[in-house]
Amino acid sequence: MKELSLHILDVAENGINAGADRVGIVVAEALKKNRLQIIISDNGRGIPADLLHNVTNPFYTTRTTRRVGLGLSLFEAAARQCNGSMRVESIEGRGSKIIVEFAYDHIDRAPLGDMAGTLLSLIMGYPDVDFDYLHTVNKHRFEMRTTEIKNMFDGRSVSDPVVFRKIQQVLQEGLTRLKTDEE
Repeated sequence: MKELSLHILDVAENGINAGADRVGIVVAEALKKNRLQIIISDNGRGIPADLLHNVTNPFYTTRTTRRVGLGLSLFEAAARQCNGSMRVESIEGRGSKIIVEFAYDHIDRAPLGDMAGTLLSLIMGYPDVDFDYLHTVNKHRFEMRTTEIKNMFDGRSVSDPVVFRKIQQVLQEGLTRLKTDEE
């Protein structure tokens, strides 16, 4: 994938397809430590312990619609290519967590990409799922929780144009401020 945000979208959707109604996404850019860490967690069904060792095998999938599962294996390969790693933690019945790290300045590291667009796609595509997003750049941070925004609008749907515009505004302003603060 050309952008890491697309990997994030894929992993988040996997959690939602596994029954999650809450997804957490953390992006931590530690420029001085030369590390980029991405954590995606969910409260879905989780992965049975006996299957956990197969999650990054591209030729193993529990899906019946196709015979390969490339998402996690490609994400892991992208991390390893950039002096990084990926770890999958899961408890059956409680959810999963994917922790991926990259060397920040590695020449082969894909750009983070359009996180605002990725988050908006997830929020609009799955209006009944609550998303918690935390993005740090060194000591600067931006945090957004869809439950807080929904509460501001008395529980109105995220597909309501007023609520959608507010989410879009919060994301764009927060991420723009982060990029300005990093310099």
